[in-house]
Amino acid sequence: MTRGQLRIYLGAAPGVGKTYAMLEEAQRRAARGTDVVVGLVETHGRRHTTAMLGDLPVLPRRAVRYRDVDLTELDLDALLARRPEVAVVDELAHTNVPGSRNAKRWQDVQELLDAGIDVLSTVNVQHLESLNDVVEQITGVVQRETVPDGVVRAAEQVELVDMTPEALRRRMAHGNIYAPDKIDAALANYFRIGNLTALRELALLWLADQVEDQLDRYRADQGIAATWETRERVVVGLTGGAEGETLIRRAARIAARSKGAELLAIHVSRSDGLRGADPAMLSRQRLLVERLGGTYHQAVGSDIPAALLDFAQGVNATQIVLGASRRGRLARILSPGVGSTTTALSGPIDVHLVTHEQAGQGRRSGPVPAALSARRRLIGFGLAVAGIPLLTYLLWLLSDELSLTSDLLLFLAAVVGVALVGGLWPALLAAVSGSILINFFFTPPIHTLTISARENLLALGVFLLVAVSVSGVVDLAARRTREAARASAEAQLLATVAGGVLRGERPLTALLDRLRDTFGLSSVTLLERLPDAPDSPDRQRDPRAWRVAANVGTDPCGTPAAGDAEVRVDDQLTLVLRGRVLPAADRRIVAAFAAQAAVALRQERLAEEAAAARPIAEADRMRTALLAAVSHDLRTPLASAKAAVTSLRSADVEFDADDRAELLATAEESLDRLGRLVANLLDMSRLQAGALGLRPATFGVEEVVPSALDELGPASGQVRVNLPARLPAVRSDPGLLERVLVNLVANALRFSPADRPPTISASTHGGFVELRVVDQGPGLPRDRWERVFLPFQREGDRDNHAGVGLGLALSRGLAEAMGGTLEPEETPGGGLTMVLRLPVADEEGVG
Repeated sequence: MTRGQLRIYLGAAPGVGKTYAMLEEAQRRAARGTDVVVGLVETHGRRHTTAMLGDLPVLPRRAVRYRDVDLTELDLDALLARRPEVAVVDELAHTNVPGSRNAKRWQDVQELLDAGIDVLSTVNVQHLESLNDVVEQITGVVQRETVPDGVVRAAEQVELVDMTPEALRRRMAHGNIYAPDKIDAALANYFRIGNLTALRELALLWLADQVEDQLDRYRADQGIAATWETRERVVVGLTGGAEGETLIRRAARIAARSKGAELLAIHVSRSDGLRGADPAMLSRQRLLVERLGGTYHQAVGSDIPAALLDFAQGVNATQIVLGASRRGRLARILSPGVGSTTTALSGPIDVHLVTHEQAGQGRRSGPVPAALSARRRLIGFGLAVAGIPLLTYLLWLLSDELSLTSDLLLFLAAVVGVALVGGLWPALLAAVSGSILINFFFTPPIHTLTISARENLLALGVFLLVAVSVSGVVDLAARRTREAARASAEAQLLATVAGGVLRGERPLTALLDRLRDTFGLSSVTLLERLPDAPDSPDRQRDPRAWRVAANVGTDPCGTPAAGDAEVRVDDQLTLVLRGRVLPAADRRIVAAFAAQAAVALRQERLAEEAAAARPIAEADRMRTALLAAVSHDLRTPLASAKAAVTSLRSADVEFDADDRAELLATAEESLDRLGRLVANLLDMSRLQAGALGLRPATFGVEEVVPSALDELGPASGQVRVNLPARLPAVRSDPGLLERVLVNLVANALRFSPADRPPTISASTHGGFVELRVVDQGPGLPRDRWERVFLPFQREGDRDNHAGVGLGLALSRGLAEAMGGTLEPEETPGGGLTMVLRLPVADEEGVG
């Protein structure tokens, strides 16, 4: 069976016209004779959307009863049985009523697609899972209904329904989106110009990425390697040299000239892994690229221009930035170099060759390290000095039995042996001295340095050439072996460091510890130059100019000059080592450690800043939620009380005694509710500020329960109370305990069915009195128990305008302030039980 195709209409905000555009497409397909059925469409009372439904067949919805409320959902089974060619299913991110076959509507859509039915659907950008936290940060509204990005990306077509923020606000003001009583609040909150502009940009960027992915898949499927300049992508090639920072900044300026351009840095390592760039320099350049908003990449290849172009073509690059060659004139004559070769092979990709201070000055490599140890070289020289004369003497004794050819072969074997032991220079000494001795003792005329036969001259020349060549090869092999071993050790060390840093809770400390252990140091100190430090000539020794950013080991260094070695990271940071002087070969790795230490320090400081900002952000979030939600809970009792008082004062209506009593009761109940809300808000603010005053006393809980029920008014008459006759006294604040019980019982009354009222019971266990407020309502899954204790949240709320939801959060805070706890439990038979545990009073202090 062929899988159905999904077409999604994406919008930046409610009201941009997604459902309208979806129905337009449905009407077009129906006009072409396609069997189209409307499975579910939410018109939200918008007359233009309702009119667009026209005569499309609409499938009846499935009725569901949940928490004594009648709801409707998509009838998936009926739609599958009807099997239309195209199904219209609105609001892809919708959460189905608990008990439905699928938890989310997008899962219903997947079943329809699996059945071969094409689906038209809609989704807003705030419902995409990857953008959920970004939208919350922009709008201050938590979107609890989300759809995985992969579901939307997998759609065959995603069409953006776009509208400018100004036009959307005009549509809102004209009453084409929300009911008139919600327009002012919407325009002042979610539908602000800034919010809508940000959401629109999110939608455009997300869809641009989706289109780019589709383009990449098309190019790959069609085997298209040519560059399509759909977006500027600037690739900068790095060698690990000092000119890298100049190239990166130049490439960043080129990318900045085009809106939405990308900056990519690439370093191509040789495939033999032996001649690598400076890892410390590359680390600093990688950090610079990331600070400028680019990305860093590495590749391996024996042909560097080919590897560079392969990468550039793979990312669809439009420009490449390379440094001018550092090679001298003679080297450029012998080989064109990376820049010239890349330019010749780049095709439609523009190549910029940027000059720099090192251009044309030749490659400045450090001294070539010896391939073999000093001990082996000395042994090699000893063999050359003693072994070659000894061999000459032995061959002289056997001169009657051996020919010149045999002599040359034996001398050649001796030279190879010297090369294997001592390397190039001892072998050269053996080859030259051996050739002289062969000429003098074994080549006619004997005992002279002249050679009579051309054949003997050729043999001696070949011997010398082979001996020198073999010596060079042996020395090169030894050198390569040592370089490979060192490169492998360095790579393993850096990989271990990276893994340890990633796994550690304190990356900077872990990095410095690893450096100290690796090189056997007594202490490692990261010093930071103070911004207001005096710029004196003796700054390296002035302790007033530096502060310790991080240290491991004993006796930290207060200045760069106080250590045995220092590695400068940048203008502000210096890594100082104490314990031993580092050889030059080790400083390269230490420099890489230093660069990573700078990154780790910045990460730790960013984490500290984020931790410091978190309470402020949390307080701001709570204030925002309070301002968005408190209007409901304040406005409702105020409106009820005002309506009752206004009615009583009206001269147009004559009320009898019963009506007047009912209106007064309504006003009193509303004001009591308002008083409880204000008290909750004040107590919550005191709890968060740590300024809640306690008045502990010793009393029995049976004294507080009746007063708590009295405060709830007539609604508490149905609450059942089951308290044992003898309960130990508790040591707590009776006033706060009463507040806790009022909130718990009010919450239980809210969810308990009329025929199964809440129950209050008590027992003693382990030095605590446990008060249980039991309801037999719908209950709550275990994974959502902690959510009910969050301030400004109510279970089942879909927005921030359904009430403040402080009761349970405040109750737990008050319980903990009194030395107790408040935890939920499952009610046997269904429901939720709140268990309040209070410490039993000390019997010696009673009475």
